[in-house]
Amino acid sequence: MELVIGNKNYSSWSLRPWLLLSVHELPFKEVRIPLNQDDTYTALAQHTDAGKVPVLKDKDLVIWDSLAICEYISEQYLDGRGWPSSVRARAEARSCCAEMHSGFTEIRGQLPMNCRAIGRKVPFNATLEREIARIDRIWSQYRETYSSAGPWLFGEFSIADCMFAPVASRFKTYGIKVSAVSSEYMQFVLDHEQMREWVSHAHGEPETIGVSEVGI
Repeated sequence: MELVIGNKNYSSWSLRPWLLLSVHELPFKEVRIPLNQDDTYTALAQHTDAGKVPVLKDKDLVIWDSLAICEYISEQYLDGRGWPSSVRARAEARSCCAEMHSGFTEIRGQLPMNCRAIGRKVPFNATLEREIARIDRIWSQYRETYSSAGPWLFGEFSIADCMFAPVASRFKTYGIKVSAVSSEYMQFVLDHEQMREWVSHAHGEPETIGVSEVGI
């Protein structure tokens, strides 16, 4: 498999399938295309007409969109282990992923992922506060419900953790305060070996994308 990603410092969508592949130690070739460069569109056009990262290429099959890629990996290479084992947990995890995938626009816009930055401060509005509170409720609710099954959001590592990993990174960058249960989960994700590897690579990237460098 070949996974086409953007900058590790900024590309939250790229992190999601990368994390699923990496935690499960599935072999893949990583192709990094820096974003917001003069040649970005031309470089991406060699891999997908969608013009966005990530892209997964498996032989002659091309899959774009983070969630679609994660679903494919789970079905094709993990015997469905990308999702929790119980029917109830799978349904809840999929609901959380769908909400993350389509929502939280204020978090995306006001708190762009920036792995290299810490201690950034940004102005809050009511919508941003509501979205942060919603993330906090999701994390605390499912960690409390499934804590006996393991340390991840639904006990077992799943696509849900991949979908929320960039949010954990964002919250660290901007010093977002969450409940004790959510804070423990967030720190667990950030301390995980593969997350630390991603962040380490992000620190080594030479590119700076101005629109994602927000806060003081």
